[in-house]
Amino acid sequence: MLTRHLGDLDLAEDAQQDAFAQALESWPRDGVPANPDGWLMTVARHRATDAIRRRRSYSDKLRLLAATEAINAGVADPPPSGVADDRLRLVFTCCHPALARDVQVALALRHLCGLTTAEAARLFLVPVPTMAARLTRAKKKIATARIPYRIPADDELPGRLRGVLAVVYLLFTEGYAASSGDRLVRAELTERAIGMGRLLVELMPDETEVAGLQALMLLQDARRETRVDADGRLVLLDDQDRERWDRAGIDEGLVLLGRSFRKPGPYALQAAIAAEHATAARSADTDWSAIVRWYDLLLQITPTPVVAMNRAVAVAMRDGPRAGLALLDPLLDEPALSHHHLLHGARAQLLRRAGQEPEARAAFVRAGDCARTEVERDFYAEQFPGELSV
Repeated sequence: MLTRHLGDLDLAEDAQQDAFAQALESWPRDGVPANPDGWLMTVARHRATDAIRRRRSYSDKLRLLAATEAINAGVADPPPSGVADDRLRLVFTCCHPALARDVQVALALRHLCGLTTAEAARLFLVPVPTMAARLTRAKKKIATARIPYRIPADDELPGRLRGVLAVVYLLFTEGYAASSGDRLVRAELTERAIGMGRLLVELMPDETEVAGLQALMLLQDARRETRVDADGRLVLLDDQDRERWDRAGIDEGLVLLGRSFRKPGPYALQAAIAAEHATAARSADTDWSAIVRWYDLLLQITPTPVVAMNRAVAVAMRDGPRAGLALLDPLLDEPALSHHHLLHGARAQLLRRAGQEPEARAAFVRAGDCARTEVERDFYAEQFPGELSV
């Protein structure tokens, strides 16, 4: 609400943070007010007004002070929208068509979904300074081009859907495999993403990629409880207890997958790959030939290094480690993957299977150096106890 009327994301964010800080100080002492939202908005408005008065530009002062008066007058309520959830509504707002897709997604992840600039950078496989500069340029463009922060009308939602789906997908990705910290899974993020996906399915039941993304998230999240053991150690897919997988989540995902295949896109194809794993009773029953075929289709429409890496692993499982290494080795020169622990970890596993122990040790060391979470670093260190400096 602040951003929409002030037209300045930085100012609105600063005012909001000041209000939160004031709440943390006064609410424990004085008690939570009867209308917490109204209290926060009032404090944020006052903070924004103070900041505006300190600005030099007289014209900016007039415009922004008028905006705060509009908020104070009660005209800041959001217009009616078919999007019921506040956060999802704001994601649609952030995905403005005047901004490049990656900028839309990065802004939403950073300012609406609570990810740090560093986490957003890792999701986009770019250096942190690059992501910071990208966000700064985006906010400057919004200000100079006077791009309005307003909730889009219902007929505008389909044109913004691809950006919104990317936001939900990357939010889930950060939750499913955290990019830093002491946890592999950040369940609060995966649950938030799945909740937003469920709302999108209700809002746009005929959009096949909406169904595909929700199917993918449900099928992947079904394995959550088995991906680390009781001691917090990483458990590879082959070693997971499939009896503990969430069968209800898998069944729901399979239904949505069937709906998505009326016109399959990248999310539906990824969901099809996840379904091959989810429906195999044992690891040995996995149909790797089918998975390779799904990756072949995915690579045609999404020719990214990450897809190529995952396809190479599937080929290795079907045709043997040397076939996979022949596809993985050229990816070492890809800037987006050169510091990705999964590439080096996959090579290490295949080199070990091929009997190339010295090369496997070096690849495990490299994977450990690139790993971002303690769980992953510990896993790589355990491959050669006492010998890896990770």
